[in-house]
Amino acid sequence: MSYKISSPNFLQYRPGVGLMIINKHHQIFVGRRIDLKRETWQMPQGGIELGETPSRAALREMEEEIGSKNATIIAESVNWYSYDIPTAMINKLWEGQYRGQTQKWFLIKFHGEDEDINLHFHEAEFSNWKWVDSNQLMRIIMPFKRKLYKLIISEFKKFILNKK
Repeated sequence: MSYKISSPNFLQYRPGVGLMIINKHHQIFVGRRIDLKRETWQMPQGGIELGETPSRAALREMEEEIGSKNATIIAESVNWYSYDIPTAMINKLWEGQYRGQTQKWFLIKFHGEDEDINLHFHEAEFSNWKWVDSNQLMRIIMPFKRKLYKLIISEFKKFILNKK
């Protein structure tokens, strides 16, 4: 079903979670979007299913998107963060029901090895992946998510920079 939205301001935000997954070197996991022609990278994220807690959703999404749940949640964002998707994308995502997402973010320490990551464990959302530092992350992400990612990096900075 396809229909036009007269104003995205009347749409709600999709509830979801975001995952900042870090490895033993405190690098951040990013995946290259499989559904976009342009080289676009992002941290894993996903919706919260009915009756699911945000932390359970985060671990489920991690397993679905990277094929491993060998990890520990280190921190949870204090706030829920929202972002709007570009108006041109509204009818292409979530059947045009949402203007963007509101997310609870989790900092997750990955305990596995790179070989444990399997992007095809579930329905693949990423065509490739890599570990980056926070400066690299800000250079390669989708422009409409930069403000959000800056807030997440700021909130989790003490954990990312503490390399003990």
